[in-house]
Amino acid sequence: MLVKSYAAAVQGISAIIVTIEVSCSRGIQFFLVGLPDVAVRESHERIISALQVNGYTFPRFRIVINMAPADIRKEGSAYDLPLAIGIMAAAEKLDSSRLGDFMIMGELSLDGTLLPVKGVLPIAIKAREAGFKGFILPRENAREAAVVDGIKVYGMEDIKEVIEFMAGRLRVDPTVVDTRAEFYARGQSYDCDFSDVRGQENVKRALEVAAAGGHNLLMVGPPGSGKSMLAKRLPSILPPLTLRESLETTKIHSVVGKLDKDVSLMAQRPFRSPHHTISNVAMVGGGSFPQPGEISLAHNGVLFLDELPEFNRNVLEVMRQPLEDRKITISRARFSVDYPAGVMLIGSMNPCPCGFYNHPERPCLCPPGAVQKYMNRLSGPLLDRIDIQVEIVPVPFEKISDRSPAEPSSAVRERVVRAREIQEKRFEGCQGVYCNAQMSVKQLHEYVDPDPEGMAILRHAMERLNLSARAYDRILKVSRTIADLEDAPKVTAAHLSEAINYRNLDREGWGT
Repeated sequence: MLVKSYAAAVQGISAIIVTIEVSCSRGIQFFLVGLPDVAVRESHERIISALQVNGYTFPRFRIVINMAPADIRKEGSAYDLPLAIGIMAAAEKLDSSRLGDFMIMGELSLDGTLLPVKGVLPIAIKAREAGFKGFILPRENAREAAVVDGIKVYGMEDIKEVIEFMAGRLRVDPTVVDTRAEFYARGQSYDCDFSDVRGQENVKRALEVAAAGGHNLLMVGPPGSGKSMLAKRLPSILPPLTLRESLETTKIHSVVGKLDKDVSLMAQRPFRSPHHTISNVAMVGGGSFPQPGEISLAHNGVLFLDELPEFNRNVLEVMRQPLEDRKITISRARFSVDYPAGVMLIGSMNPCPCGFYNHPERPCLCPPGAVQKYMNRLSGPLLDRIDIQVEIVPVPFEKISDRSPAEPSSAVRERVVRAREIQEKRFEGCQGVYCNAQMSVKQLHEYVDPDPEGMAILRHAMERLNLSARAYDRILKVSRTIADLEDAPKVTAAHLSEAINYRNLDREGWGT
């Protein structure tokens, strides 16, 4: 007998339907074809054990299984359950009339328990698009898949439950998640707040401007000046995720298996802080079987690179294109996948190897030329892509010991949200552009028209600092954001002056 069950393969952050065709005939052989990897081929032993432990007998027939389309590689153990159900139906030990209604995914342990799998959110979306009535999967993944409307999600404990359910002898209620209620309930709680920060008003202002326009930012300062502490509080002033952004971000984390079992939808912007020993592939994604990297896991959020010069230079250089294009393309001989990479890059670094160059109290112990050599670890093209470069100085004792409350993140976030609303209205006809940092050159000329005094200031800065054309564009974008924070329709000299002041590393004499 020939039957078909349905599963899915994840490519990039999307899914492709895999049809599992099972044919049973006289004989005792077992064949599994359709480009399965080692983990899929090993499912034979797991299926035999799971069925025996739960009181079922593995069919004694010649079994041929084809996983179509046969030119797409099938990876991982998530096909155990659809393979097992297909085998039981082909052997006429299970009614096959309902198989076409369900997408089935799940890994089997030897006792038949269903173990969680990766990528169920994009699979659920694909199942709904393909018209399946239900999605059967491990119980631990049920809430993650249930955020997709229009398809019933059945979380199962073990293979016996699945077989009894498919035979019509067991009633299972579908998992229901109130997506909007859960999303809005979890979206406003943060562990870190700007009210914890004493002093550093100029840096907090720079972070506010960066958050309002989606700009990349680099903080330069001595050890202990608060760089990491400020960066960790940046998500608390960013605009809340929209449902569209949340779904897109959750899909990426679902593919990698980074979602907590109790989390169905990510409600807060991601904050990723990889160690400086990270490899190129781990940063931008890839591998033999491509997976998203840190830059994609931080999509719609913050990628924080602490001690930026300590990162491998190749790792930093390979990020240049994704930062500009807001996506990363991984190409292989047979296929290519695109991962989104719309991140805010926040970097921090010491000003020199000893950490005390330009310190107001402690002398720099570095030999001549060491500061410039240290700064040269960051290439000019990478620094050009960082809109805001701000220097941090240590907080004096008087401010550290001050007990008066500082401005909370909620107040800063209100100003950031108002600025973002102005930008959304401005770019409502521009597909893929949501904030000032994403403006093209054409849009920059259209929406940023400084007055003559501002242009004179900008011309003087360009000539004195020898800035590149890209730095010129960055200054204009930042000045437009500063104007939006003040709800000013036109960019003025004051806005441009503040934006130029955020190019600290372009100052004449820095590091010499």
